[in-house]
Amino acid sequence: MALFSVDFYSKSLFRPVNFKLFVPNDVPPEMKMGNTYYERPTKILVLLHGYNGGNLDWALYSNASEISSKYNLAVILPSGENSFYLDSEATGHKYATFVGQELIDYVRNTFHLSSRKEDTFVGGLSMGGFGAIHTALQFPDTFEKAFSLSGALIVHNVEKMAPGFKDIVANYDYYKSVFGDPAFVLESDNNPETQIKKLKEENHRIPGLYMAIGTEDFLYKENQIFRHFLEEEKIDFEYHESTGVHDFVFWNANIEPAVRWLLGEGIK
Repeated sequence: MALFSVDFYSKSLFRPVNFKLFVPNDVPPEMKMGNTYYERPTKILVLLHGYNGGNLDWALYSNASEISSKYNLAVILPSGENSFYLDSEATGHKYATFVGQELIDYVRNTFHLSSRKEDTFVGGLSMGGFGAIHTALQFPDTFEKAFSLSGALIVHNVEKMAPGFKDIVANYDYYKSVFGDPAFVLESDNNPETQIKKLKEENHRIPGLYMAIGTEDFLYKENQIFRHFLEEEKIDFEYHESTGVHDFVFWNANIEPAVRWLLGEGIK
């Protein structure tokens, strides 16, 4: 398994950035024998980390490298800072554009990978789960499907915040800088619900969506709100819940089923 560490200048973020990349281009022939995933071109999966995380989280704490080898996936691990992978007017940094457009184009061109939407996916955990759904909906012609594990789908919480608000994660000023004015977040494009409604109005395809959440996770309620929205809007999506909290025990148990769903396989 080849692991690349790449530095390049991002026009979306106005600075040099680093990302990690697993590419199964050195898998021994005997390991490919009988593996039908190597009978097709390598597909692309962008994996997004959570709040207070970094681009090594999936590499250090999960079996992302094994999944790359097993399923013939180029796995991209970018750093999203604490941006929720949104384009921010307050900072001028465009993390959604970076992940959904600039980074994908750079990796495709540099490593000669597929440019087909059908071969391109995005997934993530917590903040990265939110980012995966939002990015796929902002760039539906780039991504075929997206998955969210314990997604931080918190726009309805943000909408209720007022000056002076503070929780264990951050304060009002942080949330405003990331999501924009909380009073208008629900109607903004930073809300995946708004994105879906717009795509429906435009008769545009909606990328396939997969959600998994632990029943003891502190974000369980937020995931139910989005789940019920998808049901009310009659959006085709995959949903799974099981015992678990907000940790890599749950995420490691659920990443491979999510990947199998991305690839059109049955869930084991």
